[in-house]
Amino acid sequence: MSVPTRRARVVIAGFGALLTTFACAADVPLAACDSASHQTVLHPSAEHFEARAVWLNRRLAKWPGADAAGVFKLYHSPVGSIVARPGAAVAGAAGALTLDVSTQPVPAAEAQRFKYVGAGPVLAVRDGDLARLPALHREQLVLALEGADGAVRAATRIQSAGALDDLYAQAAAVPDLGASRTAFRLWAPTAQHAAVCIYDSGNSKASSVAPMQADPATGVWSAPASARLAGKYYTYLVDVAVDGVGLVRNKVTDPYSVSLTTDSKRSYIADLASPSLKPAGWDSTPIPSKVKALTDMVVYELHVRDFSINDPTVSAPHRGKFAAFGENGSNGMKHLAALSRAGLTDIHLLPVYDIGSVPEKGCAMPTPAGAPDSEAQQALVKKTADTDCFNWGYDPFHYSAPEGSYATDPSDGARRIVEMREMVRNLHRIGLRVGMDVVYNHTFRSGQDEKSVLDRIVPGYYHRLNAAGVVERSTCCDNTATENLMMGKLMIDSVALWAKQYKIDSFRFDLIGHQPRAVMEQLQKSVDAAAGRHVQLIGEGWNFGEVADGARFVQASQQSLGGTGIGTFSDRARDAVRGGSAGDTGEQMIARQGYINGLVYDPNALAGNRPAADLLKAADMVRVGLAGSLRSYRMTTHDGATRTLQDIDYNGQPAGYAAQPGEAVNYVENHDNQTLYDMNVFKLPLATTSADRARVQVLGAAINAFSQGVAYFHAGVDTLRSKSLDRNSFNSGDWFNRIDWSYSDNYFGTGAPPAEDNGKDYPLIKPLLANAAIKPSPSDIAFARDAFRDLLAIRASTTLFRLRSADDVAQRLRFYNTGPGQEATVIAAHLDGKGYPGAAFGALCYFINVDKKSHTVTIDAEKAKRYRLHPAHRADARVKQAAYDGDTGAFTIPARTAVVFVE
Repeated sequence: MSVPTRRARVVIAGFGALLTTFACAADVPLAACDSASHQTVLHPSAEHFEARAVWLNRRLAKWPGADAAGVFKLYHSPVGSIVARPGAAVAGAAGALTLDVSTQPVPAAEAQRFKYVGAGPVLAVRDGDLARLPALHREQLVLALEGADGAVRAATRIQSAGALDDLYAQAAAVPDLGASRTAFRLWAPTAQHAAVCIYDSGNSKASSVAPMQADPATGVWSAPASARLAGKYYTYLVDVAVDGVGLVRNKVTDPYSVSLTTDSKRSYIADLASPSLKPAGWDSTPIPSKVKALTDMVVYELHVRDFSINDPTVSAPHRGKFAAFGENGSNGMKHLAALSRAGLTDIHLLPVYDIGSVPEKGCAMPTPAGAPDSEAQQALVKKTADTDCFNWGYDPFHYSAPEGSYATDPSDGARRIVEMREMVRNLHRIGLRVGMDVVYNHTFRSGQDEKSVLDRIVPGYYHRLNAAGVVERSTCCDNTATENLMMGKLMIDSVALWAKQYKIDSFRFDLIGHQPRAVMEQLQKSVDAAAGRHVQLIGEGWNFGEVADGARFVQASQQSLGGTGIGTFSDRARDAVRGGSAGDTGEQMIARQGYINGLVYDPNALAGNRPAADLLKAADMVRVGLAGSLRSYRMTTHDGATRTLQDIDYNGQPAGYAAQPGEAVNYVENHDNQTLYDMNVFKLPLATTSADRARVQVLGAAINAFSQGVAYFHAGVDTLRSKSLDRNSFNSGDWFNRIDWSYSDNYFGTGAPPAEDNGKDYPLIKPLLANAAIKPSPSDIAFARDAFRDLLAIRASTTLFRLRSADDVAQRLRFYNTGPGQEATVIAAHLDGKGYPGAAFGALCYFINVDKKSHTVTIDAEKAKRYRLHPAHRADARVKQAAYDGDTGAFTIPARTAVVFVE
């Protein structure tokens, strides 16, 4: 390798009198810091090996499927030059250890952790060789099964996490990984050498490089730092053995980066406690106190760029940025303030950590145009889909640093810190707590990709691997393994940083079911301690992939999180309300109607003759959601039987899964899949008026607002938001993700959605987009907006829609109009407020009539009461036609209305 001969002797402790000289096993040339490549191969590898064996701990390894007869040898090479081919002797190794087949039982903890590993011999390192293992893990290791003649019969690498977690268990207690006031610390137990490069700016050449020293007890490499380095930038140089590549010097950013320069090329040195990184009023602005329990949360899910990129009342430099939340006179901020006054408690932001899929400088901004059903718009959007300014952001690059494309100057590591804090402060000032959508279940890239961080520091450790040692991708991307000690620590440390340093109030975990329950419980305790307050956690508890049904650990899934106080999204009422499932395509998208859009009572042209029982079952599932999906809640079902919700079937699972109401997150729309408005376009009969479409939208929101548990809404659900029927807008550009805070357009019929996910359904989609009668008028949008605010006010007015415990729900919620003789288009329920803190009313009854006609429901138990309409019913004149007759206990509920009576 040709490099300049200038060597790094001086660096980290500071400048002038603070310059210090360090000793290192190998000098690192300063020019390595300025290499144009993210990797330098110091010695190429001879061949690639699968990793079919698994370290169970520092001593034991298991090789599924291997023949126990033969000689097992663990070969090592510091430069990755091992060749091990069947029928020949191993070549290129620096040495080998002989492993013995163990006849002892595998320790219980290891047997449980690695229960998914297939049958095969368990091999043990001999006592005299154990002390050599830490050093050998820094080399290429290949396990070979040999015959008596020394010829290779099989060879494999060994998955390393079990050994590294055992050898370096003390690393879990190391504080301040990353760059602190006193040191740079990097966990890299398999590295042969490590150094830190310092740059005066985000684009200057390196000013210095310093060797790092390894702690044999923790595997942490460190070098001294100084407060005088604040505001500068750094990268690490890490020499590691990489399968199929060789001995590699990786130039890599810090997995604990708190900020970076443009496109995350270099990490930024910052003391987050510094006054220079705190906007005015940061320390003194209080966190809103609306949420006393998880069930108090009313969430509005919002994307930073969507919020303002289309808002002309925001100054042009701030559109699509954190800074837009500081323009209180903008249409968008007025909208959020109005929601806050009505009863909204939380804004949940789609990913705002550093993402890998959006260029932070010079991103494309196409300007599509075309007919309502034209393919031209999507064609233009897709031309620059990977280089434009938009992505949902489920592409984590650095977990603990703000995203640079949302800063006014991504090249300045300080700006994104200050501006994100300003956004949080500004939302707090209008009474809204701030939540983050976090994605610790995968990384944007793995392996030696330039945008891979973790795998280029400790190859093969941070990701979940399959039986061949290949990274699992069930989440969509490169799955992480938070069951491994230091990946779990990284997640916990990261969430704690956001809660403490950015005052984040709650977190939504993407695919939380891929995390171990035990790690999430540990996270809850650690984050609460770091923040000095309780921080609410919710997530997607779906059960699928390589971890499904507890295959590797007890998951943080719907069925497994009961009793933890961590909430998961409930799909029970969601599917019943919308109809069908998220995976429906073709005519099924239309035919499979839901509870609010016509199932049985208003069939569309493709629905056919659905049996009345389908509507009855859907009504039951809506009640399941209204009761918080509680396992123990008892309810009379459509067949007249009384069952607990856990005994009601939902696609082969118990419909009731939550132990407490706060463990259910109720929703009818979020960023995934079609918006509720678009789904109703498919399912409502074509003749449905735009005014009735707005009413149906409000019915969906009302079911959510009246449900026990967390109420979760997607931004724009209150303005009839459409994505022009796009089923997956994660990379569909600004065009298909716009929101209009002037309430004049919902962007239905703005072109055929991207063909990649929607093209197969164009024959169904295009005629709908071309139908001008479907598009709502500004008055329809205004109706939905105002009716939604009424719903928020109703929920906020009483704790009866926010009951704290399963016992409270069992004692105080009662459904009427149930069983085989019910009017299935009307949900009727009573909530008893007597003696309940914050109830505000002695009792209330709520009704949801999804039918096109009025219905009267007579309830003997409600005779001779003093019911009146809830005073928050203001927007809907039709609701005011609802009536209660105390003599008979009859409630008359107008068509397509949700009505609350209070006593």
